[in-house]
Amino acid sequence: MGAKYQIRVFGKEGCDKCHTLNQRLDKLLAKEDYAAFEKLYCDVETLDGLLAFSEAECINPSRIPAMLVTEWDAEAGEFVPLATQQPGAKDSVCKKAKLYQYVGLQTDYSDVGKGIISPKMIQTILAEAQG
Repeated sequence: MGAKYQIRVFGKEGCDKCHTLNQRLDKLLAKEDYAAFEKLYCDVETLDGLLAFSEAECINPSRIPAMLVTEWDAEAGEFVPLATQQPGAKDSVCKKAKLYQYVGLQTDYSDVGKGIISPKMIQTILAEAQG
């Protein structure tokens, strides 16, 4: 078996913020601490990417780029979204960018979030996934 977790990154071509999120994830995933993770990029402007986005059922299309952590389910034979331990809990690092019911992030374009998914936010989400 490969990785225990798969991070599905939802973005689109020509999106600078999508490119930045991918770079930040690649940099983190190159570290030994994150060997249990792999990344799958889903371009929502392709049929496969749109299908993966639709199956996620938890991301607002106007808040791309986004990422969803999935975990390998041997019984199902596929990666399934990883449920958060405390749905809707306040998060001082991720704030409104944190997904409600699953472990992941979506871009918060409000005055608070400023459209930024920081490396610290990504690390917080990966730490939650690892428990």
